[in-house]
Amino acid sequence: MTTIYVDADACPVKDETLRVAERHGLLTYIVSNSGMRVPRSPLVRQMIVPEGPDAADNWIADHIGENDIVITADIPLAARCLEKQALALGPSGKPFSQENIGMSLAMRDLTSTLRETSDFKSYNPAFTPKDRSRFLSALEETVRKAKQDS
Repeated sequence: MTTIYVDADACPVKDETLRVAERHGLLTYIVSNSGMRVPRSPLVRQMIVPEGPDAADNWIADHIGENDIVITADIPLAARCLEKQALALGPSGKPFSQENIGMSLAMRDLTSTLRETSDFKSYNPAFTPKDRSRFLSALEETVRKAKQDS
């Protein structure tokens, strides 16, 4: 059975994820470094991991399996999950796939190098209602694909 894992610390679409998961009856793990409010539901589990770099990412990567879904903006985590035949979706609705993860990792590394070696500044655009809508559509499609492939 498909399970959803949410890299929750900075995730702007936790509520939307939980609504879609509930509609499909999917177990969902909210994984974070600190406590946060999550609905009381037999389908929702909160995992609080120790502080530290990549603790939430490591927990998710260690537990995710084939046809599970991860919601994350963390490109290296998405790559680790794809290696385990899971599905990965960014909060803006961008699906990560075997076809695009290499370019996503390369762009992330390039941007990081530019920030470290120059005055290059990057920013994350504001999260919009259009992003939220795109995410909901993409998650619904991803859940259907995961259920079909299970």
